Amino acid sequence: MGHHHHKHCAGWHSPRHDEHGRGGHGGHRRHGDFSGRGELMRGRRFSSEDLQLMLLGLLADGDSHGYELIKALETRSEGAYVPSPGVVYPALTYVHELGLVDADVIGNKKSYRLSEDGKRFVQERRQRLDEMFLGLADLARKMKYLRGAMAENSENPGGGFWLPEFVEARQSLKRALLLKSDAPQEEQRRVAAILLRAAAEIGGA
Repeated sequence: MGHHHHKHCAGWHSPRHDEHGRGGHGGHRRHGDFSGRGELMRGRRFSSEDLQLMLLGLLADGDSHGYELIKALETRSEGAYVPSPGVVYPALTYVHELGLVDADVIGNKKSYRLSEDGKRFVQERRQRLDEMFLGLADLARKMKYLRGAMAENSENPGGGFWLPEFVEARQSLKRALLLKSDAPQEEQRRVAAILLRAAAEIGGA
């Protein structure tokens, strides 16, 4: 791999392309197709460097094709983060040029695998990689919530219709509970007590 690898990896530069593979430095460019809608999804973008590291992290689990890597990111985020082939394939080409992955042509597709340098590279950045995958899991939770909220309509299965303020109140509760998904035990106990009091009052107990 030689001098070329060390020249680039020391600073871990991003590939010099934008998300359509054309000129320009992509180091601070944000990309990715976020199919999630609304405030929960805003402001969450991954840089070219982040994407490269996540692709390497996925390859640490086994050899893969580019399409399979895109599907893996889509699955981990419940469809909230789906980078286009226009950013994924240039990113794979770049890390291949750095010597971090090896590529085998099988039929008309390339299969990628981590090189020994790539394995060391991922190991050295494991904490950052874990943080990014946790971010994808967080996006997945929010996406599940959004899908559930969008699937709900105002129809009451028991007959009649839910009032708009009833639906809004129920969704506000769901949002509040979602924000407490990583709460410490004492906070969980406080929230549980509130919910039990509310349940008793709603039930007329």
